[in-house]
Amino acid sequence: MPVYLDFEQPIAELEEQLQKAEEIAEKSKIDASSTIDELKKKISETKKEIYQNLTPWQRVMVSRHPERPYTLDYIDALTDGEFIELHGDRNVKDDKAIVGGFGSLNGQTVMFIGHQKGINTKMRQYRNFGMANPEGYRKAMRLMKLAEKFNKPIVTLIDTPGAYPGLEAEERGQGEAIAKNLYDMTELKVPVICVIIGEGASGGALGIGIGDRILMLENSWYSVISPENCSAILWRTWDYKETAAAALKLTAKDMLKNGLIDGVIKEPAGGAHSDRTETFRRVKRELIKSIKSLSELDPDKRVDLRIEKFCAMGVTAE
Repeated sequence: MPVYLDFEQPIAELEEQLQKAEEIAEKSKIDASSTIDELKKKISETKKEIYQNLTPWQRVMVSRHPERPYTLDYIDALTDGEFIELHGDRNVKDDKAIVGGFGSLNGQTVMFIGHQKGINTKMRQYRNFGMANPEGYRKAMRLMKLAEKFNKPIVTLIDTPGAYPGLEAEERGQGEAIAKNLYDMTELKVPVICVIIGEGASGGALGIGIGDRILMLENSWYSVISPENCSAILWRTWDYKETAAAALKLTAKDMLKNGLIDGVIKEPAGGAHSDRTETFRRVKRELIKSIKSLSELDPDKRVDLRIEKFCAMGVTAE
């Protein structure tokens, strides 16, 4: 059974009516094609109407939809199964919250790295809910350096509620690992494209989020803090999470308007989970286009532009 969010109930009711109409038509051999077509049309119109007017908090909810595709889903679709996963940071262990390896994108070898959430309770525990430890970020940088060595472009897929905040993560240098990634990613000589496919929270996202092109899916979010935690700090309760989501300006539209990302990838009506194939096609098209344009630049020029882009963010006063 599909999972529907609170604001998707009108869609759920129409989908139920469609299912019943199809069952009746099949059992009674009655021609109900006109009714079925009308319901399909109504479902399509309702999806467009609802998804064109989502609030920031509703977009956060869509980004967390349990049926939304995760990093390995994208990698499998983008590479047509031609993907070799690489493991370990050569220091502590293999962090399952971050996956990475070489894959073939449109005939070109690309290093894919991304946060991976689990598809069920057992896998979520295995993947630590997409929250990476320091060894995850060190693994990511090891793979980026490997891609640089062989002159292969890098694609990062960001989807995390944040870096893991546990005691053991701090003991092993969580802050240092992320900070080193921020520094080293600015100097990579190969094209780097970062795509926020779901949640882009805080340093957990930034740890693999410094690139020549920063793209966001339409219903993803990118912020220094989640709406719930922001609400908890300011109001000491989660009750104001919707207010916090609006104030944080965390949607793709807001991020593009503020010059913090380079582009937005539109999702099918109903969100990425409603039509995975079309979502993968759109992401693939943007990646191919970005890699082609970035590969035409001199590596040193590319690094200079990357540094200039991030240095220009924000407001400073001397």
